[in-house]
Amino acid sequence: MTGTRVAGNTPAHEARRGVLLQLVRPVARTVPWWALAAGGGLGLLAAALPRLSGGEVAPWAGVNALRAAALCFALGAAFLLDDPARQTTAAVPVRRVLRHALRCAFVLPPAAAWWTAAVLLVPEEARPPAGDVTLEAATALALALAGAAFAVRRRGTGRPGQAVAAALLVAAVLAPLLTPSEWSLFTAPGDPRWADGHGHWTLLLCAALLAVAVCCVEPVRRLQPVRRLRTRPARADKEGLGA
Repeated sequence: MTGTRVAGNTPAHEARRGVLLQLVRPVARTVPWWALAAGGGLGLLAAALPRLSGGEVAPWAGVNALRAAALCFALGAAFLLDDPARQTTAAVPVRRVLRHALRCAFVLPPAAAWWTAAVLLVPEEARPPAGDVTLEAATALALALAGAAFAVRRRGTGRPGQAVAAALLVAAVLAPLLTPSEWSLFTAPGDPRWADGHGHWTLLLCAALLAVAVCCVEPVRRLQPVRRLRTRPARADKEGLGA
């Protein structure tokens, strides 16, 4: 019917949509492109090392090169939520999840193009299954974003990237040593445990994405009870009456 308002197009929603569109340019300027470019550049270099070494490349060298490339990009993505003006942008009538999603929307298309280039840099004879190794890269990226989102939610810090990147690097070094053998996360193509290991990678990815979703929601603040002021007669009045 004419004259009826479409569901969801209330004035409040229209105002939030307008504010969100106005945030596009400021958010694009605050995205730490330097960190993403540094991580992406190091990742491409790591992916190209088997090809640059010359000679025949073993499958384990190809998959490890792509794992190193994914880790480099994840270390750069750990700085994605760095925003020195977070205390200012928190006052806009747009939820935190939308502000974080806007930052991710800027990064995901370049990240997909970058990962395609990294996979193609590995020689074809040593290239692991693209879908499985992409699952590993997506998990590393999701873990970096989950750590950054947790730091923002828990501490409200404006620059969580450095601490999150350091923690992610330490976890990447210790994970092959401390991961139980039955999880078989870091196997090579052709290993009988390859399929089971990537089933565990899927579980890790789902857990990381769930952590990102939970941490992107603003924490509920408890309402402080308002204490009633007790009116007391002034001592000066009492002393004046007594005099």
